[in-house]
Amino acid sequence: MIKVDLNADLGESFGAYKIGNDDNILPLITSTNIACGYHAGDPLVMTKTVKIAAENGVSIGAHPGFPDLMGFGRRNMDCSPAEAKAYVLYQLGALDAFCKTNGARLNHVKPHGALYNMAAKDKALAAAICEAVAAFDSSLFFLGLSGSEMITAAKELGLRTVSEVFADRAYEENGTLVARTKPGAMITDEAEAIARVVRMVTQGTVTAVTGKDIPIAADSICVHGDGEKALLFVQKIKAALTEKGVALAPIGV
Repeated sequence: MIKVDLNADLGESFGAYKIGNDDNILPLITSTNIACGYHAGDPLVMTKTVKIAAENGVSIGAHPGFPDLMGFGRRNMDCSPAEAKAYVLYQLGALDAFCKTNGARLNHVKPHGALYNMAAKDKALAAAICEAVAAFDSSLFFLGLSGSEMITAAKELGLRTVSEVFADRAYEENGTLVARTKPGAMITDEAEAIARVVRMVTQGTVTAVTGKDIPIAADSICVHGDGEKALLFVQKIKAALTEKGVALAPIGV
């Protein structure tokens, strides 16, 4: 039987600003990546999200990003590998504190936004992020873009890797995500998104934005929690995969 994880980036509200539909999404997914206060989230949001995830048996992951609240962590930053490593360590420590005080366990790490996309192509940045994870807790799973420099760097450091695919993002021929600034970067039609996910999971291929089919490894499927149709995507993807006989299970299970 094929087994896959279904994850969502959550805990991205901040102060008086609410983002996403966390309360309704969390019971439906198997893993969540929780913002750690740099690109989104705050201490109260972090502890609440950890608590709800733990109550629903959802695997908890840290979602470290660039220190860019105004840009939601989606703007590229020019930082050294040493700075990137320190940024990640800082955020891992923050979320881990809320896990420990809520009787939960940090299980994986997935970089966010621009940090994720830059590290997918930048070997030095990818290595810095993975070094932070290995130094903090080498038993953590590393969740990264399928076929990216992040997965390579994590494997070289002996971390357990999880290759991620996206339900709502388009792909370039080289396997990277189409930049959000380009037309067609986001998949907004749920029927198309679901068909793409089923194919990635069951056949290991996806159609790039150019129309060419490319190979892809799908250990975990991501739905962006801040997306307008996030809840609908999660509901329909879960139903479609179950219908195809695909088992949904948290990272590491």
